[in-house]
Amino acid sequence: MKKALIIIDMQNDYFEGGKMTAVNSEKASLNAKKILTDFREKGLPVIHIQHISTREGATFFLKNTEGAKIHENVKPNENEKIITKHFPNSFRETELLEYLKGNYTTDLVICGMMTHMCVDATTRAGKDFGFNIQLISDACATRDLEINGETVNAIEVQKSFLSALNYFYSQVLTPENYLKGN
Repeated sequence: MKKALIIIDMQNDYFEGGKMTAVNSEKASLNAKKILTDFREKGLPVIHIQHISTREGATFFLKNTEGAKIHENVKPNENEKIITKHFPNSFRETELLEYLKGNYTTDLVICGMMTHMCVDATTRAGKDFGFNIQLISDACATRDLEINGETVNAIEVQKSFLSALNYFYSQVLTPENYLKGN
């Protein structure tokens, strides 16, 4: 078993003052920092995924903006891999799969933003590519969504997506439970 940490889109635009603020983004980033610290102390691989919008009309994660930068709480070290993506699925049209296979990675620990989009897409794709996945619940964040004129609050979105990913696609753990078991 070889494990890697993937931190998805923990970028400034998802934080207070950003262009697409997620609910509990600060708390999620501090929990991700705990997992990141554990990986660093153990010398395990860390991959930061950074979304840069290329879609026409995009309003956030724009190239060369402060909002597109990885947040200070999980700022990459020199030796940590940064992979740029342009789609919700971190594997799509990136080097992520090749990089993981090249490093004989079998297990992924995932955290990031937003739970309902990029975390979901990456977790499902990772499982489809054969990886064992642990998803860190409180190191992820999302936002309120709307459907048919109704608002679904972020807490319910978070619970719904995490519960859907728990079982087949991943083992969903709190940061505390993950750190106790590793």
